Amino acid sequence: MSVADKTTGNGFNGAANEEQWPGIDSRYRLIVVAALRSKQLLRGAHPRIAADPLKRRNTSIALEEVKRGLVPFSNTSKEENDGNGIEPNGSQ
Repeated sequence: MSVADKTTGNGFNGAANEEQWPGIDSRYRLIVVAALRSKQLLRGAHPRIAADPLKRRNTSIALEEVKRGLVPFSNTSKEENDGNGIEPNGSQ
């Protein structure tokens, strides 16, 4: 079996699984969104799914919440976010 024939086994193979992971357009976005949600859970946020904290870790809870579409997030682009470090009034 060639390297190209192997699958990662994580259930995310690009745009074909957009229905399975709502709003997630790449595996990198999945990692970032789930990591931020996991950090929220670590800091004391309540899970949005029924999960036993003694049996499931924050990362698996966060991934399940993202998979079910329970974690709101927004995509920002460079055009929307100026990011050049200059204040709107011209001062730095």
